[in-house]
Amino acid sequence: MPGAIYAEGLVKTFGEVRALDGVDLDVPEGTVLGLLGPNGAGKTTTVRVLTTLLQPDRGKAVVAGIDVLKRPNDVRRSIGLSGQFAAVDEYLTGRENLQMVGQLYQMSARAAKARAAELLERFNLAEAADRTAKTYSGGMRRRLDLAAALVVRPPVMFMDEPTTGLDPRHRQALWDVIEELVAGGTTLLLTTQYLEEADRLAHDIAVVDHGKVIARGTSDELKARTGGERVEVVVHDREHIATARAVLAGFGKGGATVEEHTRRITVPVSGGAKLLAEVIRELDGRGIEIDDIGLRRPTLDDVFISLTGHAAALTQEEDA
Repeated sequence: MPGAIYAEGLVKTFGEVRALDGVDLDVPEGTVLGLLGPNGAGKTTTVRVLTTLLQPDRGKAVVAGIDVLKRPNDVRRSIGLSGQFAAVDEYLTGRENLQMVGQLYQMSARAAKARAAELLERFNLAEAADRTAKTYSGGMRRRLDLAAALVVRPPVMFMDEPTTGLDPRHRQALWDVIEELVAGGTTLLLTTQYLEEADRLAHDIAVVDHGKVIARGTSDELKARTGGERVEVVVHDREHIATARAVLAGFGKGGATVEEHTRRITVPVSGGAKLLAEVIRELDGRGIEIDDIGLRRPTLDDVFISLTGHAAALTQEEDA
């Protein structure tokens, strides 16, 4: 049984550019899929296809049990979408923008007004509610756009880099909103360039590069593919490097590497904090003084570099 969001073999080309090259996705109901990849990987194109804004050249897509290609209007009534750029009416107030969205979805005027007030408070826009949106800062417009996507509490949500342009406080507030939505049964597809965002929010992560899903799994599963944990030691005296390297090699799952100029020795390990304590005792027993020691777990940045050969997108340019 396909999930709340399902795609099979999606292909989309723009001239010579193959933006999607056979994308497959399956997102179970009530979960978050983080769609990660560098700029131009195909993330936004995937969202546009799944939200009926773009027709694929080939492939199948089903959202909320509805065929995206055969019944696009029904899909639109079942989803919420927040894109990379705020889509608000600059000449309406914040309150009017939200009430308009509610009434477009056939909410009663009273219900739309109540929901607008609730969201304005939730997104810290209550004080600016009756100002026209053209007077809002970029971050305020972003928050208003996100609020508009949530007016009707859709069962399936698509958020394309939702926190780009938000300061850390408002990013954290949006994460709280997302967690509440998902706890209430909403299914979410989230594209993001903030790797800590996917780490915190996503039940499952799909890494996209050159229009293909090149890896899929939980955050921990993907991190494990980079080689697991590593012990890093900085010895105080350069003449102890060789001895310390031999000690660490005895604890490691592979050879220890040395950065001579920093006196840093690194070795892949398994065993966590308990192993770290053993390493410290062994080094101390050999009379090796250390300036620093730590157990480093791989990050999603490490995953990106491992899988794609380059870091994740750091710019705010629109994805292909």
